[in-house]
Amino acid sequence: MRIARFAVGDEVGFGLVESDSDSGEEFVARLTGHPLLGNIQLTGERAKLSDVRLLSPVLPTKVVCIGKNYADHVAEMQGVTGETTDEPVVFLKPSTAVSGPGDPVFYPPVSERVDFEGELAIVISRPCREVPRERAKDVIFGYTVANDITARDLQKSDKQWTRAKGFDSFCPIGPWITTGMSVEEAQNLALTTTVDGEVRQQGNTSQFIHDIPAIIAYVTSFMTLLPGDVVLTGTPAGVGPLEVGQEVSVTVEGVGTISNRVVTRD
Repeated sequence: MRIARFAVGDEVGFGLVESDSDSGEEFVARLTGHPLLGNIQLTGERAKLSDVRLLSPVLPTKVVCIGKNYADHVAEMQGVTGETTDEPVVFLKPSTAVSGPGDPVFYPPVSERVDFEGELAIVISRPCREVPRERAKDVIFGYTVANDITARDLQKSDKQWTRAKGFDSFCPIGPWITTGMSVEEAQNLALTTTVDGEVRQQGNTSQFIHDIPAIIAYVTSFMTLLPGDVVLTGTPAGVGPLEVGQEVSVTVEGVGTISNRVVTRD
């Protein structure tokens, strides 16, 4: 099931993304209520997907990110982020960094290098802490696609990552939440990032150093996750710079594609 958050004019709501079996055209079937509260119902209203504006599928209280979770990415980042570690590397993005499909990525004037980092993202279903590995699946609502935009020069000069990762628009999420996928399935998905149609990253979530249960167990050992919080699982090798005017797209097999264009603020 694909659950989207969308806008039509000034109205914002949730809907199921469905494909017409005959034409193949995609529609959004409007829902009442909030999917994370478990009180949703179909209203009977339906709109073409092309006629609505997709938004970030959730508004998390926080975005928890896992760094250095692919060995090939660790190798390519020598001198910037350091060696891999026995435990997951965790950092946060503020909720104000979150944006949606088609939203602009604003190139900050204080940076001279802004990079893309395509990732699979986990959406949390309920308040949880101290979750054991074997219960990780019980706190996952579904999966979405994210781009961990990073001001790489600031990451290196600041010696920590908050500013480099935290600019407004630096966490595009979408295009929807895909539910019904097992943890095992989520850990064997192809991930591709393109810039203006040219492939820059090709990886697979089977390459995780720390798997999904390990990530959730570790993060919840010191932090309570809330419904709608998003956990980014790391990026494969191939990260690189973006220029103003370029469009970056991240695709995760079986989940979806999110595309955003890089712009300057007026």
